[in-house]
Amino acid sequence: MAKAVYNLSDTRQLLDRLANDVSLRRICGWSRRSEIPHESQFSRAFASFAASELPQRLHAALIEATQKERIVGHISRDSTEIEVREKPVRTPVAAAPIKEIRKRGRPKKGEDPPPPTPTRLERQAGMTLAEMLDDLPHDCNVGTKKNSKGYKESWIGYKLHIDAADGQIPISCILTSASLHDSQAAIPLALTTAQRVTNLYDLSDSAYDAPLIHAQIRGLGHIPIIDINPRRDQALKEELQAEAQRQKLLNFTYAEDARYRERTTVERVNARFEGRVRRADGSGPRPCQGNVPSYVRHRRAGRRSDTETDHLDRPPQTESKIAETMRKAWSRRG
Repeated sequence: MAKAVYNLSDTRQLLDRLANDVSLRRICGWSRRSEIPHESQFSRAFASFAASELPQRLHAALIEATQKERIVGHISRDSTEIEVREKPVRTPVAAAPIKEIRKRGRPKKGEDPPPPTPTRLERQAGMTLAEMLDDLPHDCNVGTKKNSKGYKESWIGYKLHIDAADGQIPISCILTSASLHDSQAAIPLALTTAQRVTNLYDLSDSAYDAPLIHAQIRGLGHIPIIDINPRRDQALKEELQAEAQRQKLLNFTYAEDARYRERTTVERVNARFEGRVRRADGSGPRPCQGNVPSYVRHRRAGRRSDTETDHLDRPPQTESKIAETMRKAWSRRG
């Protein structure tokens, strides 16, 4: 807990803090420096916590105690990259199955073609939640995604899928391999959240635009608001652009678009989480789409969704900056 509160990136920093901070050392239960365990004991304890899923169980109990009786308006769903200093696991190359030699062209009359291999979303339709979570990959590997400017960026590590409620409260989290597509974790994430809280709307970006995900969310009694993904449909892409221009001309906004702006909640959760996992040397995860400070407006949002707390993350202005602002204000009056 102290390691997370003080944003300490490794165990060595925690030991240095315990050796010099008398109050923190006594809170943790050690009165003298000689009583502090060795770094190897801390590592074994952290490994034991991870194996027993202690942080996940504590988080679930906290949500159960504080959010169970609350009706949540919006659940915002997104993922964020977690860059680690680990060696990526190579995917084992399986032996290709021997395919039956068939003639080219249409099959003979009365001969059925071989059924296609079901996708993970199709397999999840007949699985339990535990089976879905076990089916997801959890090894460290290489992930690639496009940032907000359309450029591809890669990282070695994992991907954290988050469901955040209004007020920037993370309700459910699933850690997977970095290469897993966001849509593959949408259904187990929605089922986990539905067991913990009662919500009305599920907000997601275009990566989650799939008919099976829409059907699953509606089956839970929620209303999905998912950004349309035109994929390779050029006509649909042009129609969406034309519709956006018509709305701008008429100064008109659909109710779904107004609710979709609340999805900045999960992006702020991602930004604060990424700030806590930066390395001690100042490097860390590169800025991605979710790394948006609270004082920066989202590209699709016309207002800030949390005006009461957005000043907490705003960088403080120096005296020269304040003086410059005052001079500009007086010059406009003159």
